[in-house]
Amino acid sequence: MVRAVVGANWGDEGKGKITDMLGQESDIIVRFQGGANAGHTIVNDYGKFALHTLPSGIFYGHTTSIIGNGVALNIPILFNELKEITSKGVPAPKILISDRAQIVMPYHVAFDCYEEERLGKNSFGSTKSGIAPFYSDKYSKIGFQINELYDDIDYLKEKIARTLEVKNATLKNLYNKPPISVDEIFNKLMEYRDALAPYVADTFTFLHDACKDGKNILLEGQLGSLKDTDFGIYPMVTSSNTIAGYGAVGAGGIPPYEIKDIVTVVKAYSSAVGAGEFVSEIFGEEADELRRRGGDGGEFGATTGRPRRMGWLDLVATRYGCRVQGATQVAFTVLDVLGYLDEIPVCVGYELDGEEIDYFPSTTKLKRCKPILKKLPGWKCDISGIKNYEDLPENCRNYIEFAEKEIGVPITMVSNGPAREDIIYR
Repeated sequence: MVRAVVGANWGDEGKGKITDMLGQESDIIVRFQGGANAGHTIVNDYGKFALHTLPSGIFYGHTTSIIGNGVALNIPILFNELKEITSKGVPAPKILISDRAQIVMPYHVAFDCYEEERLGKNSFGSTKSGIAPFYSDKYSKIGFQINELYDDIDYLKEKIARTLEVKNATLKNLYNKPPISVDEIFNKLMEYRDALAPYVADTFTFLHDACKDGKNILLEGQLGSLKDTDFGIYPMVTSSNTIAGYGAVGAGGIPPYEIKDIVTVVKAYSSAVGAGEFVSEIFGEEADELRRRGGDGGEFGATTGRPRRMGWLDLVATRYGCRVQGATQVAFTVLDVLGYLDEIPVCVGYELDGEEIDYFPSTTKLKRCKPILKKLPGWKCDISGIKNYEDLPENCRNYIEFAEKEIGVPITMVSNGPAREDIIYR
């Protein structure tokens, strides 16, 4: 069976923990989109890790971890992560990298930084990981697939030269930066070729055969519905499709009809990194308190370390996010954080131009929306360590069940702490 773990909101929902947890019953775990621009935080017996490229199932000896063709592969970050986890006692994982995956080039990262600098106050709040320039090159057909490193070297040099004609013109005329040489890029790619050689594989055929053999395959998504290129808060989105349906493309070898279960992760409150519309956002001391108490050691980006923007649970956005994903079940995370509140506001609708709406509009309208809040009674106690749903305080259960009714998808898992075992099944 093929199962996907994806986010309903702006990312930061806790997908890494859920993937790590479900990895125990998986044979194969696949990263299928995005790059090192977002991190999944995992706490287990080996310690605390923020993974940006490696699939979150690498801590299990029985799994094969795959980096699919849809991933923006930053090779130095990949090997830094491998070095970090093995230095902390994690056994060397079995990793396969699609020979069709494309490489984040050094100039992608540079161009990302230069463009944010050029845009100034109009910047996108990029993580400066090279993601937008990478996907721009991919769809302009001037990216570099891994398989190209192992074939005609003369052709590779010619392609580098053609690509750098455009890059260097942009560097000179738009950014006023020095040019890049063909030898510099060629030598870097040869360095990558040697490092990647033990891991490169035809993962399309591997996954096709795994589906036929009935293996348990877990697709790990990055970010969330509201950062999807098509369905998110465009243009303040990421440059890849963050939805489960793209798993059939970005993993490769998996027919769409094989994705039977879509676990959509929803945060019990809201947070976001970067610019863009955020209707239920809160500010000042209220936001600072939630940020300080939130996540695992505070709400700060796993990739950038930036303070996350904070808000209350937005049930309009979450319902939409679950529909975009095609959610079959919801994992409700960081519920334990809210135990300090007497009352917990939740966003149940939007006011748009004086009218109340219950749907998530396109960004041009979303900019004019104001939150309609409903306050639910808090439970005023620590719920960490509780294992049975019935043992949760009544007001805590009421909060979960209210959210479930509004979202319209069963909440089957409730996370009440950062560790793998901090989970309540319903």
